[in-house]
Amino acid sequence: MTFKLGPRAISAGYRLAAFDKTGSTNAEAMARARDGERGPMWFVTSEQTAGRGRRHRPWVAPRGNLASSILEVIDVSPAVAATLGFAAGLALEAALQRVSVEASLRSAGSDHMKYQLKWPNDVLAGRQKLAGILLEAEAVADNRLAVVVGIGTNVVAAPEGTPTPATSLAALGVQVGAEELFAELSDAWAEFRGIWDDGRGFGEIRRLWLERAAGLGQPVAVQAGGTAVEGTFDNIDEQGCLIVRKADGTRVPVSAGDVYFGSAASAGAA
Repeated sequence: MTFKLGPRAISAGYRLAAFDKTGSTNAEAMARARDGERGPMWFVTSEQTAGRGRRHRPWVAPRGNLASSILEVIDVSPAVAATLGFAAGLALEAALQRVSVEASLRSAGSDHMKYQLKWPNDVLAGRQKLAGILLEAEAVADNRLAVVVGIGTNVVAAPEGTPTPATSLAALGVQVGAEELFAELSDAWAEFRGIWDDGRGFGEIRRLWLERAAGLGQPVAVQAGGTAVEGTFDNIDEQGCLIVRKADGTRVPVSAGDVYFGSAASAGAA
């Protein structure tokens, strides 16, 4: 198979640049934006050799996994653009549901087939990381913002030794190729990007995201900059910050950090 956009993405005006192999789809997308590309445009490969995740952690996609980035050039502030990552999580979760119907039926509701969204940028299968999302933005010449949302999904293989244990669709029994998953993702992106509507629809995105949130109402520790905030995962606010309710009832907004849930919360905070 070859990479193709889904019918909804095509009708919405999206375009596609597909690579047999590339260093980083995010880097390719941003380079095109600097050269005048205004999108919306997908950049996709099944083999990525120099990708990265949050905090510059490496994100390598061996052949058969899906590395994809969407370039949108929009007239919003960086703070509003940051909330687009929640729409990306919803789009990927919807695409994963669509390609996993047969495996889900075979698993008879097993927790390992339950996809959840982990703040701020991961998709989990059970308690294991299946995908990561990285959002980057730069101002471009016409005073708009070039926003690149990178979405990396473990289709055939998962890395070892990661902070959160990882899995792949193949390990879950989902027999799907990167190309088929991408077609579903491109259509789901068009749907949830439309709901987000340059930030005007973030209230609805937030509601849908919380319905799929991992760890909501559970003990949580968020570690950032050498400090940790511990308590209960209470909510996300209108800016996309995670709200931690501390033991004394204080509600603390957190804008970035590594999140640990349940019994891992105290270990992560240590």
